[in-house]
Amino acid sequence: MTWHDGTVTDQGERDDRMASGYARWWAPVLAPAVAELLDEIAHGLTGRERMLDVGTGTGQLALGALARWPATSVVGIDASGEMRAMADSEADRLLPTEVRDRFETAVAFADALPFADGAFDMAISSFVVQLVPNRARVLREVRRVVRPGGVFAYVSWLQDDRAFAPDAIFDDVLDELEIDAWGSDGRSGDLPSVERAAGELRRAGFSGVSARAGRLQHRYSVDEYISFMTEFDEETLIAELEPKIRERLLSALRRRLSALSEDELTQRFPIVFATGRRSA
Repeated sequence: MTWHDGTVTDQGERDDRMASGYARWWAPVLAPAVAELLDEIAHGLTGRERMLDVGTGTGQLALGALARWPATSVVGIDASGEMRAMADSEADRLLPTEVRDRFETAVAFADALPFADGAFDMAISSFVVQLVPNRARVLREVRRVVRPGGVFAYVSWLQDDRAFAPDAIFDDVLDELEIDAWGSDGRSGDLPSVERAAGELRRAGFSGVSARAGRLQHRYSVDEYISFMTEFDEETLIAELEPKIRERLLSALRRRLSALSEDELTQRFPIVFATGRRSA
């Protein structure tokens, strides 16, 4: 797949393969932050806004908004057709018909949105802006499709230099078995600071900008962490290993994870909530 400037990316293809794993293993981890973002935007809403969900994924944020404000309409875009299909399936499963009719999806890239200027009252996004190749371009494009006075609000990751013990163990086991991990995929990456999140919105043309830090916390069991890695986070890497090497990796990983305390198995994610308004 390509972005509109011709940059080649396989992000959508990876998302196609990982959609079901995302829904099972990752969406529940993100759920508290998604709910907090919806709390944050609730002030001042009429409940009848037309919203754009940038990078809708499995539809978690969009469906949360529709559940809270059933007269609101949401368009969810994603680079992955499989993610789009999963969002539609979740909407079919969870929403009453009269609300389901207010949710539509499209396969589209966040830096080339197929909508007219000012087409939406508000744009929202959860854990997407760190994935795009060029965040500045995406923020400008989101501003374009939000009407004057409309708001863009997102939650994303803050950079964190602290090592999560299970991740460090996983990396050590890869090194011991001389397994090469995948390198950088060219994404913008996690926000380095709250100030940077606010500054990027201002440079994209938003006013009334606010940003604040938050925290997500999730405790894994040993089995859950191994399943998370093998069925989602490192699914392709592990699946491509020779069976004997894969067995050695999983055995070593389980043995070393079992020695960790509950506190060491608890991942604490720093996150950032950022909001800006299109003034003109």
